Amino acid sequence: MKVKAFDLDTPIDERRVIIRRHGEDVEMVELSWGFQPREVGDRPFTLVRAEGRVFPTHRCLVPASELLHRTNGKQYRFSLSDGDWFYFAGIWRPATRDWPEAYAILTMPANADAAPFMERQMAVLSRDSRMAWLDSKVPVGELLRPLPTGTFKVTPVYGRQGAARAPA
Repeated sequence: MKVKAFDLDTPIDERRVIIRRHGEDVEMVELSWGFQPREVGDRPFTLVRAEGRVFPTHRCLVPASELLHRTNGKQYRFSLSDGDWFYFAGIWRPATRDWPEAYAILTMPANADAAPFMERQMAVLSRDSRMAWLDSKVPVGELLRPLPTGTFKVTPVYGRQGAARAPA
């Protein structure tokens, strides 16, 4: 499977591959990013706060090689220190008459690596915890918690389209 960077500046409704349960099987499907807003004219929401929630059904995984995040006018690349790819914990919703089948990503307090750049971060799951998330066999609080310090490598992004290079 080819895994790509996840850019928080991606347009709402961009389609992306997610992984979810389909009966006893696991399937990869392409869904739109963002749930239908509560009020007409509001912006769709793409992130959902995880604290205090259970998510017994409609869980999904969003594979990523890195996260691109902009703060204070600068863009940063967050990747795992070991270079592996990972998953964001997500949830999906079936299509309605007015909205396509879509997914959102769960958030939690930022870990020590991400805290200088953001108060909250998207919930990251390692590859070895992916099935525990999909199968709902481990309590949410054990899976969705800040990762240890040193988990992420954070690098500034210079240039166009996320090409990392040293400043001139």
